[in-house]
Amino acid sequence: MKVLGHKIQLLTGLLLHDVTMAGLQELRFPEEKPLLRGQDGAELENSDTFLLAVDTDWKEHDIETPYGLLHVVIRGSPKGNRPAILTYHDVGLNHKLCFNTFFNFEDMQEITKHFVVCHVDAPGQQVGASQFPQGYQFPSMEQLAAMLPSVVQHFGFKYVIGIGVGAGAYVLAKFALIFPDLVEGLVLINIDPNGKGWIDWAATKLSGLTSTLPDTVLSHLFSQEELVSNTELVQSYRQQIGNVVNQANLQLFWNMYNSRRDLDMNRPGTVPNAKTLRCPVMLVVGDNAPAEDGVVECNSKLDPTTTTFLKMADSGGLPQVTQPGKLTEAFKYFLQGMGYRPRSSPVFCLPPVRPLPALSSLLVAYLKDRRLSGGAVPSASMTRLARSRTASLTSASSVDGSRPQACTHSESSEGLGQVNHTMEVSC
Repeated sequence: MKVLGHKIQLLTGLLLHDVTMAGLQELRFPEEKPLLRGQDGAELENSDTFLLAVDTDWKEHDIETPYGLLHVVIRGSPKGNRPAILTYHDVGLNHKLCFNTFFNFEDMQEITKHFVVCHVDAPGQQVGASQFPQGYQFPSMEQLAAMLPSVVQHFGFKYVIGIGVGAGAYVLAKFALIFPDLVEGLVLINIDPNGKGWIDWAATKLSGLTSTLPDTVLSHLFSQEELVSNTELVQSYRQQIGNVVNQANLQLFWNMYNSRRDLDMNRPGTVPNAKTLRCPVMLVVGDNAPAEDGVVECNSKLDPTTTTFLKMADSGGLPQVTQPGKLTEAFKYFLQGMGYRPRSSPVFCLPPVRPLPALSSLLVAYLKDRRLSGGAVPSASMTRLARSRTASLTSASSVDGSRPQACTHSESSEGLGQVNHTMEVSC
């Protein structure tokens, strides 16, 4: 009886071991193929899968470029044809002050662990930067854009998805115009595509004579209403700008940004041989931001079939700081529109859909595509949607090929139509 009991115990242990290993195999399988592009079964076996980044440490680099050194902070390492998320901050800030809140947001971690993240600091703007010597010529905005291919080449990126704010958005847009094959998509926050006229230039000079440099920069970052009402946030940035960023270097960057020229781009079909951004673009601005007019102007210069205009309620001049959750959700949709789709992975799975009185074509197109593909339906948590005079948006469908281009689905008020213009989404 003891021998029989021992055999039964041993057999039970083996069965439990098999069941456990089978369960582990099932649990491990989704982690081996997260965030793949839409591909058939034959392609999946040979595809470069988006595995979780093992290296979670940020590493600093000083990269030599034709116009001087660039300070770059990177997490992860490039693999295959994956794009890198490359950021560029606004004037008066650096990558920490501009993007830490956004990239440290919990939901953003689900995205960044699948992509290499590369933060670029404008020359001399990083924490602890040495002051430039007397007579140093700060790079022009065009030269700042021309420095970025050295970063792409240094790390072996195939192409990048850029996220820029203010001056950084201008630099990334210029970069995409000059080197379109290196840019897969752009998120441009608070971009102003226009150079300053002589009246604006004179006003800036006068402001510089009557205000300190941090206060002058704050009026660029925040609206007058925010400067008065959101005193805690503004005071925090006033201290950071004054204490963290080298003031002499900041003055050079500020002067160069204010001497920028108009971005040479026009909506296709408006002028002969019009130049425009060829990649999908998401324009973002707060509904109470000093850059609102500039972003609207930029929207009028871009291809409406590949451009999303996102106007965020209650976000002010720094939406990536005051509304990181809303911006993260919008960024997820933007990535899905470029063909980055979850496959056997919960990376982009959102809660079940909740009915709303109205949905933008962004959500409708995405819901329609997901239902046809049998995928999970995301949550529609946008709180306020406003349709502009024309309406369309990049859809969530994926595109075959090594570097997909966005497809466009649009919807009229009475059903699926063929309107192909920019959708303004306020949320």
